[in-house]
Amino acid sequence: MQSSLEDTKFILKKYKITANKKLGQNFLIDDEVIHNIVEASNINRNDLVIEIGPGLGTLTSKLLENAGKVIAIELDKKMITILEDRFKLYDNFILLNQDILKVDLKKLIKDNISNLQKVKIVANLPYYITTPIIMKLLEDRLNIESITVMVQKEVADRITARPGDKLSGAITYSVDYYAKAEKIVFVDKKSFIPSPEVDSEVIRLTIREKPKVELLDEETFFKIIKASFMQRRKTLINGIMNSGIIKDKQKIKEIIEGIGLDANIRGEKLTLEEFANLSNSVYKTISKS
Repeated sequence: MQSSLEDTKFILKKYKITANKKLGQNFLIDDEVIHNIVEASNINRNDLVIEIGPGLGTLTSKLLENAGKVIAIELDKKMITILEDRFKLYDNFILLNQDILKVDLKKLIKDNISNLQKVKIVANLPYYITTPIIMKLLEDRLNIESITVMVQKEVADRITARPGDKLSGAITYSVDYYAKAEKIVFVDKKSFIPSPEVDSEVIRLTIREKPKVELLDEETFFKIIKASFMQRRKTLINGIMNSGIIKDKQKIKEIIEGIGLDANIRGEKLTLEEFANLSNSVYKTISKS
C-alpha cells in the first residue's frame, strides 16, 4: 500500500499539475494526520459526510472507506478531473464543482440524507477563506453533528480559546455560541507539499442542540462582538459606539453598569454570557426608542 506522499507525487506527475496558490492549495501527505482526522470525525456507515476542498482526494479515499456517502465540493476544475478518475468506481461518492460559499447546503443535505442518520463535515480549509467558511457552516444552522477541519494554527488558537482569554477574538465568541470547539492534533507545515509558511491544527466543532445563550436579537449580539474586537484596546463603550447601534455615550455607560460591569471594561474581558446580557439590554433600549 502506497503512502500518501507517494500517491500525491504520482498524481501530480501523472496529471502534470502543481498546487494553485490563489486557491491556497497545499496537499496533505502525512498518513498519521489523515488517520487522526478520520478518527476525530467519528465517521461510520450511517453518516453522510460533506468534504470541502478535497483536492487530490488523499483524505477523500479514507472517508469513502468509512462513511455511508461522501459529497466532495471542489472549486478547482483541474482537481475535478483527478477526483472523477480516482473515485469513479465508488457508488457512495458525489462530486460537485462549486464554490462552498454559494452552495445551498440545507438542500444538499435534504436531497442526500435518505436512509443515513447523521451529517458530518470534514475539510482541510484554505487559510485565506477559513473564517467565512466556518461561519457559513454555523450560521446556516445545518442539521449536522460536527465539523472537523484543519486550519492555520493561529486561527485554531483563537477559535478554541476561552472567551475572555488573551487569545480570544470575535471568532471565539461566534463559534462558542453555536458549538463546542476543541483541538485534535497539531500538524507540522512539513506535512504538506508544497509546505505552507505556518503550521496547522485540526479542530473539531461539535454543534450544540441550541445556542449556548439566549438572545433577543442575534444581529445586535454579533454587531457588538465584532465592533468590540475591531480595536482591542478601546473600551467596551467605544466598541458599542463604533457599531453604530447606539451613539449616546452616556446611555451606553448606563447599560453597561446596569448589567454589573465596569464602564471602562474592554470587550475582550467579557464572557459569552456577559455579551449576551449586554446585547439584550442594548436591544431593549433601542426597541423603546
